[in-house]
Amino acid sequence: MKLKRDAALAATVVAFGALVAAGATNNPIKHVAVAPPPTPRIDTKLADNARNVPTSTEIAARVTDGEIQTVTVTDAKGAKVDGTMRSDGSAWVPAKPLKHKQTYTAHITATNDKGGKATATKTFTTMAEPSRRTQTTLYLRSGATYGVAMPVTVAFDPPVPKEARAAVQHRLFVTTDPPQPGVWSWIDDGSQVYYRAPDFWKPGTKISVRSALQGLPMGKGRYGDTDHVAAATIAKDKVTMAVDNKTKRMSVFKNDKLIRKVPVSLGKPSTPTSSGKMVIMEKFDQTVFDTTGSADPYVVTVQDAQRLTWGGEFIHSAPWSVGVQGSMNVSHGCTNVSPTDARWLMQISHIGDLVEFTGTEVKLDPGNGWTAWNESWGEYIKGSALPVPAELKSQPDRAPSATPPAATTHPPEAIEAQPSPTKGGR
Repeated sequence: MKLKRDAALAATVVAFGALVAAGATNNPIKHVAVAPPPTPRIDTKLADNARNVPTSTEIAARVTDGEIQTVTVTDAKGAKVDGTMRSDGSAWVPAKPLKHKQTYTAHITATNDKGGKATATKTFTTMAEPSRRTQTTLYLRSGATYGVAMPVTVAFDPPVPKEARAAVQHRLFVTTDPPQPGVWSWIDDGSQVYYRAPDFWKPGTKISVRSALQGLPMGKGRYGDTDHVAAATIAKDKVTMAVDNKTKRMSVFKNDKLIRKVPVSLGKPSTPTSSGKMVIMEKFDQTVFDTTGSADPYVVTVQDAQRLTWGGEFIHSAPWSVGVQGSMNVSHGCTNVSPTDARWLMQISHIGDLVEFTGTEVKLDPGNGWTAWNESWGEYIKGSALPVPAELKSQPDRAPSATPPAATTHPPEAIEAQPSPTKGGR
């Protein structure tokens, strides 16, 4: 009996198993495959094992389905090269120019927010020292204090051709504290490029500049000569000067208040002073004007001279013309003032102060000095070789003046000496 019961039980189990198997076949369990996270794709402009690479080279990469996380560059000995990413994450820029005829390796890592990760490695060798260079000059000195109208100015010899200006401008870096975004603008011949904001710098602003041009291709087979770095400060007092040819007076403003009027003698009709907005470029306690070889040669030592143009227009002490200052123009284009006023101006002014001339026979030529303020904002930004950000393009189209709109204070009259009139002038 036991054997029959066991056989019956076994048959029941087999039958139940067959039903379960049949049920599993009719209703299968579905296994959903989970796709792996998308992997970023890194495309670099730099070919692997590239040769004759400029020492200014940046490690630029375009990433699909992700963004660059790190860029590490090492030299042939494995030492890490200092550098930083651009603020938009588009490229890694070396902190100093790379060395000539050296091999470097770039390691690039990209990630995305889904956990994907990719790496790329590129090895390259830099070019030999170029035989033709462009001389570059940054007119900003570390530790110096400048006036509120000081443009950041970089000069080029020879000038930069139009086709190379965007690449050059891309390697000019400016930061300000507090932030005051500005725009670079080229003069037509490419010999100078300026950087300024829509309005004057705020007093006390800290400005840091890097002109990272060493080894940069600059057109016509030339390369940048060196990097320039400077950190300067804007003066705590805003000083501007307005010179009116009609009244033969210079109005001096400090923090938007008129503090003094100075009698002047400007350029005589045959050698007129330029009308326009100039910036004080240099200051000399004493210097020599030497025009030997010109149509009107002379050599003279002058005191308390402040340069306004490359062409030789200065504000300076002119004791020989004190008798006509305030009434007649007798100079060769300079602004003659008395020795007392010249010394006072030297003490109150800064390199980078704006001096605006009106009413003379000729206009200031672009690039004859630091002429960044001689255009409205709308005209100025047309000189940029790169697209201008929308927030800067939409700024009011005006040009700040040396005469503050609210300057209504009445200053004490300037001292006017009255010696015997003298002929001529400088």
